[in-house]
Amino acid sequence: MTGRVKNKTAFFAGMSLLLVGVTLLSLAWGQVNVPINATLTILAQQLHLPGVAGASITPEQTSVIWHIRMPRTLVGLLVGAALAVSGAVMQGVFGNSLADPGIIGVSSGAALGAISAIALGITAHSMFYMPLFALIGALLAVGLTVSLAMRDGKIPVMVLLLAGVAVSMLFGAMTNGILTFMSEYRVREFLFWMVGGLDYRRWEHVYLAVGPVIIGILILFLLARHLNILILGDQEARSVGMPVAFFRLFLLFISAVTTATAVCVSGTIGFVGLIVPHIMRLLLGPEHRTLLPACALAGGLFLVGCDTIGRQLIPPTEVRVGIMTALLGAPYFLYLLRKAQKGGGLL
Repeated sequence: MTGRVKNKTAFFAGMSLLLVGVTLLSLAWGQVNVPINATLTILAQQLHLPGVAGASITPEQTSVIWHIRMPRTLVGLLVGAALAVSGAVMQGVFGNSLADPGIIGVSSGAALGAISAIALGITAHSMFYMPLFALIGALLAVGLTVSLAMRDGKIPVMVLLLAGVAVSMLFGAMTNGILTFMSEYRVREFLFWMVGGLDYRRWEHVYLAVGPVIIGILILFLLARHLNILILGDQEARSVGMPVAFFRLFLLFISAVTTATAVCVSGTIGFVGLIVPHIMRLLLGPEHRTLLPACALAGGLFLVGCDTIGRQLIPPTEVRVGIMTALLGAPYFLYLLRKAQKGGGLL
């Protein structure tokens, strides 16, 4: 295939440098712009590293960078990496590059969990209740989808997809039903979460997401070789002694937990798990031992970049990152659909 990267080491080095640059811009830019050298000085001071000579900083700048923008940016990096890697894994499991992490009910389950926490009125007591309920809802949706699709220890991909659609519709109906009985204030709270965003993220959100996301991504990295075998087909995988149903289920479970954790702290953010893996696959090929790390870098880069652009697009108003990813991702999704139609099937 033409257009693929030949020097992958240079590609990863370039992506890493670009990620560092976008991260610095995300920290420096906003309603209160902070010079890059002052930003570096603040980071060095907070991390107890040698400072940057000649940078003059104020307590207000330190508060903006470290207590407001740093947790927001770190959550963006974690969520972007989680969604992109999970999307790449699910596309590999389903053999369809139009698949994304929400296809087996993760997003609808998380939404039902979140609306349940809001309806019960417990979100005012602790910021952790809504993420906890969202995680439980997402895992419940995935478990229900898999149980509906599994027959005799096997999980047919098409049946799993159909079960995911059915569970998503069921959970969506339950969510809408709860919304009809809620007060206007609580409906606004839920809609604010559903749009998806990184604003008002605090260090508590970072602590909540960092462990499950990093562990989940590392497990998926370690299973990249098994995923390479799995996408060859069930018969080929069984011929080398792989328990197909177990690894498919395990990959889906880890992807779902990783995605659910990301959704817990950011709300519903679409298209990251769809377009980032597809672009990285075009550039690097289908080898998942290379593809998954690339998706982790590109996912964090894409989400933090969208968030930074959204803050600068219509100042002083902020366009939430969920809207930005939809504005960029929806046209690309339509392009993929059109390309699939011309090719006579799914990608």
